[in-house]
Parts: sequence; structure tokens; C-alpha cells
Amino acid sequence: RPKGRHVSEMSVTPVADRLASLIGRPVPVVSDITGQQAVDAVAGMQDGDVLMVENLRFHAGEEANDVAFAATLAALGDVYVGDAFSCTHRAHASVEALPRMMPIVAAGRALGDELSALHRALAAPERPLGAVVGGAKVSTKLSVLENLVKRVDVLVLGGGMANTFLLADGHDIGASLVEADMTETASGIVRTANDHGCRLILPHDFCVAKALASDVDTRIAKTGDVRVDDMILDAGPESAATAIAALSDCRTIVWNGPMGAFEFSPFDAATNALAQAVAARSKNDGVMSVAGGGDTLAALANAGVSDDISYISTAGGAFLEWLEGRTLPGVEALRRA
Repeated sequence: RPKGRHVSEMSVTPVADRLASLIGRPVPVVSDITGQQAVDAVAGMQDGDVLMVENLRFHAGEEANDVAFAATLAALGDVYVGDAFSCTHRAHASVEALPRMMPIVAAGRALGDELSALHRALAAPERPLGAVVGGAKVSTKLSVLENLVKRVDVLVLGGGMANTFLLADGHDIGASLVEADMTETASGIVRTANDHGCRLILPHDFCVAKALASDVDTRIAKTGDVRVDDMILDAGPESAATAIAALSDCRTIVWNGPMGAFEFSPFDAATNALAQAVAARSKNDGVMSVAGGGDTLAALANAGVSDDISYISTAGGAFLEWLEGRTLPGVEALRRA
């Protein structure tokens, strides 16, 4: 990230060049956003002209959500269209302050589609509502878990974070990735789930190995059979079948995070099985499925089912904050404008 200074490698010029090739007309880039160059460039535009300003993060005022910087941008136009959901969780000048200053604001088609899908998935879902949450650490998705257990009917947990829940429940996890200092937190999430009628699904058999690599010997170990030097690297086939069965009645499914170390075969087996089951239900039974997060998208692509998921979010951090139930500054600014 440029952090308020000009970094040539982060210029928008390649973006402008690509846009120009798509629309068949020049797309000049204004480098002096806050000076007379930008004012003159806008004043000289004719009908149909397209102008792009340089990377706003080259200015410290962007990430600081500086009102004066936003006002400089607002003076260059009359209509604001927000179309980047992936930025809506950031209270930056072009995302939060600028739309409040513009006489006409609107959500672009991509942002509108995203908000519509997310609303259907969590704010007004067809029930039963299920969620799949994986990944390495409880700490990075604590707020997500705390929010979801109060809202979903079924929550499937996988990945390294599941080990912390297993340890909290008194199970041996060998040499597996774990956050031992988060066991009390994990137990609290289980209690909250029980209080809200959320069925929590944890793996009960595992694909284990002595190291994380594609060419290692593996075995399937059940709860209580994990050896001291075993690493749990994927949920086992019985756990995958249990998760699929638990989600079988759900009419809406939200997914964030893989079930195991899917980058290394065979530790992608549980993720693939679950992804293929969810995709088949979306394709054949009309189940609403929404997935988001970089690892999630890569895992779904690895499973070959990306085209059959109802909606794949374009966002990473914004998708997580939406799962946490937070207000997204960029969305709120459009609503209030």
C-alpha cells in the first residue's frame, strides 16, 4: 500500500490503458488530483470523454477520511457511483466522506447485486440457514462466530480453528495448529450456540500426517486416536458426510473458509466434498449459497464448483465484517446521502 506517497508500481495507468482498449477511446490519467490540472482536465471534457484520476491512496487524506480532501474530489463531479463492495468496510475519503458531499449518489450494478445477495443470505434468509466457517484461527474470526451462532440454524466448523474447539472439549489434537489461549473463548461460543438453538458441527474424524506436504503418508484418525506427533490437516470422510447431512435441509448457506489445508492434496478432500454438495443443492434444488473470502474462492475453484454457487462475493475484509454484523461505512454513506 502506498501509505500517502506516490509509488509508481501502484499507478492506475495500466487500468486506464486496459479500459481504453475495451471502450476504444483514450482514457487519460490525471496525476495532480488536488491541483489545477484536475480542474482543467474536467473542464475540458466533451460528451463521451472518460477521465481517470491517479491512485487516491497516494494522498494521505484518502485513508484519513479527510473532509477537505473529499471536498476537492467532490468539486470535480456531480454524480457519485459506488461500485466496490470490497472497499465499503473502509472509512476512507472516497468511500465515506465523498458520497455525503455529492448531489447525486447511487450504488453501481456490482455493488447492488452484492448487497442484494448478502441481504437474502443473512438479513432475510429462507430458513433453515446454515453456515460453513473454516480457516486457521479462532482469533481472526471471533466476531464472525459470535454473530453467526446467534443467527444461523446450523454452523459447520473446520480448518485449524476447529482444533481449538476440540482442545477446549478435552480432545487430544497432537501436533496440530491450535490457539491454546482461545479455548475458553471457544467454549463460550459453544454455550452461546446452545443458548440460541444453533447446531454446531465439529469434525470427529481427521486426515492426519506428520507434516504438511503433498507427498506425506496420511491416515484417518478418529477422535481419541490422534497421536502426539499427528497433525490434523483435514476433516475426515465421516465428518464431511456429517456436515453434508447437517446442511441437507438448509435453504440458505453462507460459506467462509476451507475445511482443511486444501492447497495440498489429499487435504482438500473434505472441502471438495462439502463444496460439491452445496453446489449441487444450489444448482438442482434452488438453495441460496453465498461464499466469500480469498481462500474460500480458491477452495471452491479447486473443487471445480465456482459456477454453481449462487453468489460469490468480490470482497475479503468487507465480507468478513458483513458476517460480523457490522455497519459498513461505504454502504451507510450511500444510504444516508
